[in-house]
Amino acid sequence: MPTESRPGHVALIAGLYEDVSAVTTGWKLNPVNFDSVFNQSRHTWSWGSPDILPMFKEGATPGRVDAFSYSEEDEDFTADATKLDTWVFDHVKDFFTQAAGDDKLRAAVNEDKVVFFLHLLGLDSTGHGFRPYSQEYLRNIQVVDAGVQELVASVEEFYGNDGKTAWVFTADHGMSDWGSHGDGHPDNTRTPLIAWGAGIRGPDIVADGAVASGHDEFSSDWNLDHVRRVDVDQADVAALMAHLIGVEYPVNSVGVLPLEYLDASDEEKARSIFANALQILEMFKVKEGDTKPPISVFLKVDFDADLYFFNVASKMSTQINFVPFAPLHERGLSSQERVDKIKSLITSQDYDAATSECKDLISASLQGLRYMQTYDWLFLRTLVTLGYLGWILFALAFVIQQHFLDNAAMRRWSSPALVGFLSTLTGLFAVIYVQQSPWTYYMYAFAPVFFWWQVWLSRDALMVGIPLLAQRHGPHRYAGLLMKSFGFLIVLEAIVYGYFHREIFTACFILGLTWPWFYGKVFVKRNSTTVFLWSVSCLAMSVFTLLPVIKVESLFQIHSAGSLMLAAGVGYIAYGHRLFAANVKTTFNGKYMQFLLGFQCGLIALSMAVTHSSVKSIQAKQGLPFGNQVVGWCILGLSLLALPMHRFTPLRHYQHQLMVIFLSFSPTFIILTISYEGLFYVSFCAMLATWVQMEYLVYQQINSTKETRAKNKGVRALDLGDNRIALFFFFFIQAGFFGTGNVASLSSFSLESVCRLIPIFNPFSMTALLVFKLLIPFAIISANLGVLNRIIHAPPSALFMIVMSITDVLTLNFFYMVKDEGSWLDIGTTISHFVIASLLCVFVAALEPLSGLFVGGPGVGEVKERKE
Repeated sequence: MPTESRPGHVALIAGLYEDVSAVTTGWKLNPVNFDSVFNQSRHTWSWGSPDILPMFKEGATPGRVDAFSYSEEDEDFTADATKLDTWVFDHVKDFFTQAAGDDKLRAAVNEDKVVFFLHLLGLDSTGHGFRPYSQEYLRNIQVVDAGVQELVASVEEFYGNDGKTAWVFTADHGMSDWGSHGDGHPDNTRTPLIAWGAGIRGPDIVADGAVASGHDEFSSDWNLDHVRRVDVDQADVAALMAHLIGVEYPVNSVGVLPLEYLDASDEEKARSIFANALQILEMFKVKEGDTKPPISVFLKVDFDADLYFFNVASKMSTQINFVPFAPLHERGLSSQERVDKIKSLITSQDYDAATSECKDLISASLQGLRYMQTYDWLFLRTLVTLGYLGWILFALAFVIQQHFLDNAAMRRWSSPALVGFLSTLTGLFAVIYVQQSPWTYYMYAFAPVFFWWQVWLSRDALMVGIPLLAQRHGPHRYAGLLMKSFGFLIVLEAIVYGYFHREIFTACFILGLTWPWFYGKVFVKRNSTTVFLWSVSCLAMSVFTLLPVIKVESLFQIHSAGSLMLAAGVGYIAYGHRLFAANVKTTFNGKYMQFLLGFQCGLIALSMAVTHSSVKSIQAKQGLPFGNQVVGWCILGLSLLALPMHRFTPLRHYQHQLMVIFLSFSPTFIILTISYEGLFYVSFCAMLATWVQMEYLVYQQINSTKETRAKNKGVRALDLGDNRIALFFFFFIQAGFFGTGNVASLSSFSLESVCRLIPIFNPFSMTALLVFKLLIPFAIISANLGVLNRIIHAPPSALFMIVMSITDVLTLNFFYMVKDEGSWLDIGTTISHFVIASLLCVFVAALEPLSGLFVGGPGVGEVKERKE
């Protein structure tokens, strides 16, 4: 579960852990469409953020929840956020003052089962804006502490100190030292939980000098060693709150009532945990039976009535060879027998034994829920695995047919093939239909059947094409082909490992230094300048994956990157004409071209100035000046507008096109960067440009004695060496992401990178800017591959198709690494890796038309060939 606001509040108030994808639904009003403590209460009054309160208000029974929020404009990360908390405290005080003079309101707040919810956003905003170790954050803590102290006194006074008010103080997530959250680091998953008041036992204090249970290194410096520390899961807080106000547990809650917190008799604890056990058991039975849950059948702990009933016929009757969950169905351990035993123990007043049995029943029910959740895993994993393998072989066969054999071995769909395909699909669909599985199962089943039948139809292409590729490899063709294939897989597996350890990419860049030497000393000596630039680029890029992914704002690094960008632009204006032939120099030196290039350099200089001003203003706690915000947006828009303006010039040289693209995105990497990202952008673009030149030189050498050399400017057939280009391209895609971060840093990005344009909390806009910045390196990659594809006369789309086929090698790796147990860090990381790998195929497909958009017409391939 991401350590974000919506999932955290859902766990605290509804007692369930929402799906990981729900992190985005919390950004705007999306009602919590399941039961919660608020919905079970007689009435709930809430104060705080407009991003959180409406979710529970709109998702509850109409009229059950009142929400009072400040405006979204008040959520300014560059301003003093303590006002958000003082707003809440002031309005709560005003509410009770109003209740004292309003008979109707006073009667309502004096009812039982009422909840008052205060959402204090100031600490979160201050932590994002100024870091948790800042003086601003410590001051915000003092404001909250004082506000809670005053509030407790005034509320207790309103109720006449009757001792019937319970207080629960906690948080939805933590925060790292860099002011971010979202990943599964313990700093983000550990939150405080302090409860006091009615129904809460006092602190468990040990004798002087002794250390109470529950403490570890994390709490060793709290100076609370004498007080017992009792940790709970976040969902357990919902069960605790439901018990304290005497309402039914939320029907979807997986929270376990923490008995250590309760000031109650053994009988009350036993009956309360029994109700908790019945509620969780009911969820298991509903999951097993796949039926709608009965309403309120397990919440009244009346031992003279039949409290529970289940309809499990549906799952058992529809599932082929259904295997029930043994711990709740074995003789002597069935759910019915367990419940009867607990009732008997409570009746005989053996409350300790009853409580122990209830905990065992809860544990078994939660395990049963997981068992039912994963019941179809083997079936689904088989389908998914076959689907990915089928796609890989189908893509390989397609490339061989289209770009190597020229459709010579391509088979068409015949009547027998169609009958076989439909028969297989119908049989699989029939099984899914009989088992009444979700509609998505049909999609999972269709993909492997379709792709494997395509592979069957393309079998001749594989049988003919692969030996032919090996034959072209040389005298030791099969050994060489196997060695290259093995090396290919090693690099792919290294990329997989790099998802967990970025340092692997550093090792890959270092190994990249040796690449030019594979073509001999003569090649290196003849192309010494390009080889030198390649070596420098590899060394420069190897540094970034050793740097920390969580960054601290540094104007020095921002200005250093901006200076390099500006120097590159000015140097290109002054000396760029040397790259071109005489007939092109006139166009390059023309007024229009010089104006556009000068305009782009001016935007880079202006972006450095406005970023410097914005950073200084925010650091001085003066907020973001409106003029800076306007200028920043104008720079962003104009820098992107300059790119299509170059299309009106006849200059289509590929090096010019790449320089224009570099200058167009440079202002973005100044305004939206906080540390070394700009330096990475400069190094990355330089490396890609050098790679294109290196590949062209390799292409020239390999084809120097062939009649098929690209003098005819036609499209050639694919060669085994093109796999290397596809692998480089795929590696650069990974490097473009992991060069400045990882999955965890993406989910917990610093707001400093976007608050220079959007100071007010607006998650969709902020995320859009973040994603735009992340996608720029990929756009640069696509442009470079598009250029390379043309200057080496490779078939259109062929290289992209090869890359699309190898992406799923990563996907299969991550598919079997996905975890849904363990720490949130492990769960979130593995799921994120799988999602990223799954989307790569679609992403690569989108990059192909993007490359055509960037590199323009056929003139991009104008390269002077070396005379032999």
